[in-house]
Amino acid sequence: MHVVLVEPEIPGNTGNIARTCAATGSVLHLVRPLGFSTEDRYLKRAGLDYWHLLDIRYHDSLQEVWDKHPEGRFIYTSTRGRKWYSEIQYQPDDFLVFGKETAGLPQWVIDKNLDSVVRMPMIAGARSLNLANSVAIIVYEALRQCGFPGLT
Repeated sequence: MHVVLVEPEIPGNTGNIARTCAATGSVLHLVRPLGFSTEDRYLKRAGLDYWHLLDIRYHDSLQEVWDKHPEGRFIYTSTRGRKWYSEIQYQPDDFLVFGKETAGLPQWVIDKNLDSVVRMPMIAGARSLNLANSVAIIVYEALRQCGFPGLT
């Protein structure tokens, strides 16, 4: 599984997501610009001592991720999605794409990929869930559907 964070802003969220990726064997892709330094103490603390287990890759744009993985199947997450995250069949090498905390994914990305955008159900009036929680929920649903490959 691949987790793609587009322009993440909060180091603690990214650190928690890094820990989730490390524990599940998922690759973490960070798309610049980042809203923090990779030396940030909150980032490091949130990731605890899992950094050595993490496959982390940096990209200068989402286009770069697409170009490096033309065979990849990309699933985009947004509160503007038409399908629930649990309504699709995930595959072990899917790229799960998440936008930045304050704005989500750019509208042009959503518009270009409408059939591949999923959302999480929430009550009316709730804007969104925390990014790290959203990643964990969707990654584990995807891995569950795939039979938790490589996990014990």
